[in-house]
Amino acid sequence: MTKKEEAELRRAEKLQKETERVESLCEYEKKYAAAGFICGIDEVGRGPLAGPVVAGAVILPADCRILYINDSKKLSEKKRELLCEEIKEKAVSWAVGIVSWEVIDEINILQATYEAMRQAIAKLDPAPALLLNDAVKIPGIDIPQVPIIKGDAKSQSIAAASIIAKVTRDHMMEEYDKLYPGYDFAGNKGYGTAAHIAAIKEKGPCPIHRRTFIKNFV
Repeated sequence: MTKKEEAELRRAEKLQKETERVESLCEYEKKYAAAGFICGIDEVGRGPLAGPVVAGAVILPADCRILYINDSKKLSEKKRELLCEEIKEKAVSWAVGIVSWEVIDEINILQATYEAMRQAIAKLDPAPALLLNDAVKIPGIDIPQVPIIKGDAKSQSIAAASIIAKVTRDHMMEEYDKLYPGYDFAGNKGYGTAAHIAAIKEKGPCPIHRRTFIKNFV
């Protein structure tokens, strides 16, 4: 076998392995297929000290398989951006819900997360028949829900929602970095890195900081 043939064989084997991995991510989608449109739900931004919490909701076609999809935290920024475009192109419907830092301070992060998820679900057209959620059960929703622990690593639909939420929020934080320089929002995305905490102590908070999250530093 020539080197070229060996390389092609390795590529084919890798592709086969990836195809099988993605197929295994559709276990829940196949299990509940008879329900109708299945929507994956996930959120990004529960932990940061600044910025909004963002939820993604994605309905993919039943036969859709997106290679290299994964929990957004396990992907490089470049890969997330490419997959986000592919998800949006292939989705039956997708949406995001965004809840601000003011509301997070007012109603707490868990309730704000639920609100972001409800917003995202309400924007979908067609409406989903079943929700696959990453770990949580969302109150105030009449649609049947299946909470899946570590769902963004077990369901293609939830992984897709995770990617759309993450890319949306990252872009927002990059814009906030231009408005409020000095906190490195483009780099830390609002998370509590040592440099970010040091900047809050030195400069004081900016308008998008969550006051309930930074009371120990200010």
